[in-house]
Amino acid sequence: MSMITNPILPGFNADPSFCRVGEDYYIAVSTFEWYPGVQIYHSRDLVNWDLVARPLNRAALLDMRGNGDSCGIWAPCLSYADGKFWLVYTDVKRLDGAFKDAPNYITTCDRIDGTWTDPWYVNSSGFDPSLFHEDDGRKYFMNMQWNHRGPGTGGNPAHASFDGILLQEWSPDKGLFGPVRNIYQGTARGLTEAPHIFKRNGYYYLTTAEGGTGYDHAVTLARSRDIWGPYENHPDLHVMCAAGSDGPIQRTGHGQYVETHWGAHYHTFLMGRPLPGPHGPFCALGRETGIEEVVWLDDWLYLKAGGMVPRATVPAPVDVAQRPPTAVRRTLGGNLPPEFQWLRTPERDRIFREDPDALVLIGRESIGSWFEQALVARRQEHHAYRVETMLWDFAPETYQQAAGLTTYYNRHKFHAAMVGLGADGGRVLTLMSCPGDWPDGALSFPAADVPLTDGPVELRVDVNGPTQQFFYRQSGDWIAFGPALDASVISDEGGRGEHASFTGAFVGVVAFDTSGGGKEARFTKFDYLPEGTV
Repeated sequence: MSMITNPILPGFNADPSFCRVGEDYYIAVSTFEWYPGVQIYHSRDLVNWDLVARPLNRAALLDMRGNGDSCGIWAPCLSYADGKFWLVYTDVKRLDGAFKDAPNYITTCDRIDGTWTDPWYVNSSGFDPSLFHEDDGRKYFMNMQWNHRGPGTGGNPAHASFDGILLQEWSPDKGLFGPVRNIYQGTARGLTEAPHIFKRNGYYYLTTAEGGTGYDHAVTLARSRDIWGPYENHPDLHVMCAAGSDGPIQRTGHGQYVETHWGAHYHTFLMGRPLPGPHGPFCALGRETGIEEVVWLDDWLYLKAGGMVPRATVPAPVDVAQRPPTAVRRTLGGNLPPEFQWLRTPERDRIFREDPDALVLIGRESIGSWFEQALVARRQEHHAYRVETMLWDFAPETYQQAAGLTTYYNRHKFHAAMVGLGADGGRVLTLMSCPGDWPDGALSFPAADVPLTDGPVELRVDVNGPTQQFFYRQSGDWIAFGPALDASVISDEGGRGEHASFTGAFVGVVAFDTSGGGKEARFTKFDYLPEGTV
């Protein structure tokens, strides 16, 4: 029997919305401040998944300049009805403080990889929006309601800010109309969010995520004979929850149910795989996507294997092998490789261009900017990997210009080996770190600058669990640069911790020019080599 190994989407792929169209299966995941917004994967076997679309790819659909770290696209919902795909999404503008400022939108497309429509704005009452298509064609919009008033003012005593799930009818012509009702306050676990409704055997089932983004996360299920409620909770409250367990899969929650065309039933979920680190367990790969088989008993869903903790390996519905890790060697130039993204801005031509023989970064604001930052990167997908890149052409004229290789989580959590200008006017290699400092984002420089000669510079980083090491060479053998660094800060748990950071680790190339000169840096290769493929 073939097996599915969790996670099915390794690396930062959070909040999976699961959608079936005939014999095709799709998962849409959050991208937060990374552009373009929303990643959509496709499979025909539930075993192997391929990235097929990032639909929020122009300013009319998404502009996140100024959004804070871990803001942006939270918890999309993908569905199919009326002969087209529907995508519901939030663009969260603020994380800290009493308010969230979370406008919600809907866009549609006839093809998953086509050009999506300019969006309908729906509301801003909370985040994690979802759309339910009733059998008679009516559509219902739901989202969690955000309460800014403080403790003791909400309907769920566990966390007043998460004030239940709102439901209201919606149409493309009318927008929201009719009564709006708070249909579900959640369980005592609190932090109730991520609503999805599906219908079966005369019941409306409401799936929510509870317990936050950390180790208390859970998938909660409730049902009602009427879409407006009242909803009764699952006999066990939760379908999935790894809290208190000690297995390799933790932080399970936030998923969606699908009945397959084979007649089996599966449920996606987000998950983390913690490693031991110098400051405690940390999830180097952020929040990933897993899948489990579920069964129906007395009109309630349960994990097929029993309990609430998903398995690391799950029987596959078809006999097909899961693809092994492979080296990804990219010659940069022409179209940007599909695994890469950048931060926040829809105006990509301002921060990079794809020449025939190089990826050209145009130095703009600092590596810590929330507005216009020339940083192009890909997800870390393995606990141990090597990346090698070539900086072919970069001649800084001031210390305010630099370009190089970075392991990056957000502006408070990164390490970077940067080619810049030294005090004597010659090129140097500088090591910059921001190891989780907040709120000031203070830089540290863990190594003395290394003089460089003119010409290309190869840069490399080796990451192995909680440690990483930079290298460089201009000829001959690789030379270690600086000390081994703490890679565990490039994680949800680093710095402020899991409830203030819930995206994932990236590795990529970066350039900045805080003089305003737009200095260019040309990169000609980028090799991502998981452990065992070097």
